[in-house]
Parts: sequence; C-alpha cells; structure tokens
Amino acid sequence: MFREMRRKAQQLSQEECVEILNNATSGVLAVYGDDGYPYTVPVSHAYEDGKIVFHCAKEGHKIDAIRRNEKVSFCVVAQDEVMPKERTTAFISVIAFGRARIVDDEAGLRHIAGLIGEKFSADYPEECQKETDSVIAANRMYCVEITIDHLTGKCGRQVLFRRKNNTSE
Repeated sequence: MFREMRRKAQQLSQEECVEILNNATSGVLAVYGDDGYPYTVPVSHAYEDGKIVFHCAKEGHKIDAIRRNEKVSFCVVAQDEVMPKERTTAFISVIAFGRARIVDDEAGLRHIAGLIGEKFSADYPEECQKETDSVIAANRMYCVEITIDHLTGKCGRQVLFRRKNNTSE
C-alpha cells in the first residue's frame, strides 16, 4: 500500500525514526483541506507507543479537515544543514502516515495533556496540571491522536557519508 523508499541506503531504521519523533519539538501535519487543497500546519507534539499526539482548539481548519478525512501525514525535519558549495543539504527527516482521531473524553484529554506537559514543561508539573484542569473545565480543548500506519525516515547522502566515516553530523 505504501511506496518503498527509492534510495534504500539512505533509509533510517524504525528505531531512529521513533527517536526523532520523541526528540523533535514540532512537526508539520498535512491534512486534506478545504476544496481539496492540501493543508499543512506546524504542531508541537508528543509520541507514545506508535502514536503522535497534540492538543488544539475545538474549531478551525485543522479539526474540520480531520473530521472530513482521517488520513494524514506528519513530517519532522531533524536536521537541515545547507551546504552551498555542494549545492545540497545534509538532512535527516521522518514522515509518518496515519489515521487521526479527535480525542474529547476527559481521560484521553488528561493523558495527552500530561504527555505534552511532560515533554515541554517537565519542571512545572503543578502549572501544567492547573492549566489542564482549567482548559478541560472550560471545554476549550481537543486532542488529536494519530495512529501511525507507515513510518519512514531518510538522511541525505552527506549524512550517510559522515556516518560511514564516523565524522560529526
């Protein structure tokens, strides 16, 4: 169903892809937007057990698109070093294809908010809990959970060369 990577030597392992998803602070969500136009939007995310999660407002382009079509993709660029002399970039990126589900039950909202709080504000657990309580009480938040169907990553030839020669990335 999903295409195989053409340049297999540059393909990252699944473990590397997961590590990148865990460490990245943001990625770009792609959905089927209005009038058939693709719509991409950066989101801060967390990763857990084959799922990418984030929180968002209860209305807007992103939520409308997910309601219309659950199939999405999510891209993280972990490295993008411009190499002007070589006319290329030394890049590392990951793309996930999956199905998005809007989470609106309190237990799910609390779980995902906790994952995001732990990732981005680990030193402020009380503040995160207060904000989560407030947002849930005001009924102002959805969370989205993307179940990954296909995950692939790729590094540029320059990164591959550096890895083979044990030089710094």
